[in-house]
Amino acid sequence: MKILLYSMNFMPELAGIGKYSGEMAEWLAGQGHEVRVIAAPPSFPQWKVFEGHSSWAYRKSDINGITVWRAPTWVPARPRTLGRMAHLFSFMLSSMPLLLAQARWKPDLVFVVEPPLFCAPAVLFFSKLLGIKSWLHIQDYEVDAAFGLGWVRGAGVRRFALSLERWLLTRFNRVSTISGAMVEKARGKGIEEARLVLFPNWVDVSAIRPGAASAESPESTAVRGYRAELGIPADAVVVLYAGSLGSKQGIELLGEAAQQLAHARSIHFVICGNGPSRGPLMSACIRLRNVHFLDLQPAERLNELLGTADIHVLPQRADAADLVMPSKLAGMLASGKAVIVTANRGTELSRVMADRGIVVAPGDAAVLADAIEQLALSPSVREALGAAGRAFAESELDQHAILSRFEQEMFRCVAGTEAVAVTPSSLGAKG
Repeated sequence: MKILLYSMNFMPELAGIGKYSGEMAEWLAGQGHEVRVIAAPPSFPQWKVFEGHSSWAYRKSDINGITVWRAPTWVPARPRTLGRMAHLFSFMLSSMPLLLAQARWKPDLVFVVEPPLFCAPAVLFFSKLLGIKSWLHIQDYEVDAAFGLGWVRGAGVRRFALSLERWLLTRFNRVSTISGAMVEKARGKGIEEARLVLFPNWVDVSAIRPGAASAESPESTAVRGYRAELGIPADAVVVLYAGSLGSKQGIELLGEAAQQLAHARSIHFVICGNGPSRGPLMSACIRLRNVHFLDLQPAERLNELLGTADIHVLPQRADAADLVMPSKLAGMLASGKAVIVTANRGTELSRVMADRGIVVAPGDAAVLADAIEQLALSPSVREALGAAGRAFAESELDQHAILSRFEQEMFRCVAGTEAVAVTPSSLGAKG
């Protein structure tokens, strides 16, 4: 097939949507498909354009046989509500000429990633004009999140935005999203079963492997790596958060939990990532000797980084529940280490973690600190949870298996046949 991928975020971004869009494009190209990409200059999660790229000029490059066009995009230094909106809007405007220029190539399918939903109208016009198939993939429900997280307010504005979103979603040949709860939300927005696809994020289980550093394996290479680099004793219990540091994560909870565990000298926190919440979090932890910060690490050290943990912690705000599914969870589970998540009962995240991790209420630092302390004292429990998480990653989150199923759905879409129905047994979640 000839596939046009329209994704604002793309490689070489190492986290979030850019990582998955890049891996998907490379996998599809490896299967013999012709893939072209329209993207913004890479800037996530630092909110700063990467060296060698430009915010102000159109660029064309070839990455592993994939043609990539970069549209000039304004990137705010401080991503507040108006800045985020302007950022998304600037990409929409600058990328439209690149989209229309693909008319001569005439792809079989145009695949657009949300966010930003701003790009959806142009994709629908383009696909209608050429008589080709259109596919919207939802990584975040940005309209619901914008109102749920308080970035945008007003009952009238919300009704209008949700009505417009529903109108757009119901006009794509396919709509996919990344979790069972998000699929249910798509149904509620009027997406017919014949056009709805579950397309979860994945992990390369051959690249992320159990057996790296931990308090129980001080002889491993990762102990000589990150633990030595950060001055953490080989027998310490390391609590790791690795990912973007933004408003949806509720990341300030980690600083509060670390303060409550400052007396526990054998417990060290490692916070790895970049984003708008990093500065305030570092300020809150400035006097804590048990907290260590790292910038986002290169992909070739990801296995080593994840293996440095004895406990992974995944905080999430209660008001972001079921609007997003944290993509970083897949790597945590694949590492074979214990995971603590903050989530309310009944959410998709809590169901996925049933019998595979510890789930505590969001927003409560004391409860999180207690769960960390109890798990730090229980190596056998950590080992059992880590093994269960690894088994789940191997059976449900394997990159090749997920992308192979996705490829078959793309063939079905282009052929004009209905999507395979999403059933409870295919959601990969317990409970």
